[in-house]
Amino acid sequence: MKILAIDSTAVAASAAVLEDDRLLGEFFVHTGLTHSQTLMPMVQQVLACAGVSVGDIDLFAAAAGPGSFTGVRIGVASIKGMAMAQDKPCVGVSTLEAMAYNLALPGATVCAVMDARRGQVYNAVFRLEQDGFERLTPDRAISVEALSEECKNYSRPLFLVGDGAKLCYNTNVFQELSAVLPPEPSLYQRAFGVGKAAFGAWQRGEAVPASELLPVYLRLSQAERELKKRQENQKEG
Repeated sequence: MKILAIDSTAVAASAAVLEDDRLLGEFFVHTGLTHSQTLMPMVQQVLACAGVSVGDIDLFAAAAGPGSFTGVRIGVASIKGMAMAQDKPCVGVSTLEAMAYNLALPGATVCAVMDARRGQVYNAVFRLEQDGFERLTPDRAISVEALSEECKNYSRPLFLVGDGAKLCYNTNVFQELSAVLPPEPSLYQRAFGVGKAAFGAWQRGEAVPASELLPVYLRLSQAERELKKRQENQKEG
C-alpha cells in the first residue's frame, strides 16, 4: 500500500510517501514561507522522487489537528481534494500522535507539545514500548505549568517533541525533570509520522471517504472567541 502523507499544522511543513510503514521519501521545509507556497510543490516533488504518481497512491493522510487553524485547514483540504479526485480513502491523524513516531526508544516517555499561545500548549503523552506505544493522555490544551507538574509522575527518560518543546524545556520544572530535547530531525512535526499513524489506522479499519475527513480543533479560533465575547457582552448589556 502506497501512502501520501502531509503535515501543515505548524510553521514547518512536510510531505512523505510510504510503502506500508516504510518511508520512501520525505520533503521537509521550515523556512517561514506560507503553506500555500510550499505544500503542493513538496507533494509533487516527493511523488516524483519516489517514482510514483498521485494515481498510484492508495491512501491519503493528513495531520488533522491540533495545530494552527489555518495550517490544519490547508492540510485537510489538500488531502481531501486529492483523495476525492482519485476516489481513494483517507485518514486524519492526531498531530500529537504522529510526533510520537519520531522516536523509537522503548521505555521512554514522549511528551508531544505544540505552542497553543495564550499560556497553553496542545499536548498528549505517550510511553514507547517494543511493539508500539501506549497513549497516556488524550489530546488536550493545557498550561505549561499544569503539564510540568503532571510530568513529575511519568517514568524517565522524558522526551519533549514538537514546536512547543523548547518552550517547555526552558522552564525550571522541566529542567529539574532532566527532560530531553531530541535532535532537530526528530523534534518537529513530520509527515513520516503522519504516514505511520495512518497505516495503523487503516489496518484498524479507520480510513474514511474524503467527504468525511474533518479537521480537529481543541479550542475555538480567535475569531470565534471574539464573536462569542461580543455576543456575551451584548446579552449583558
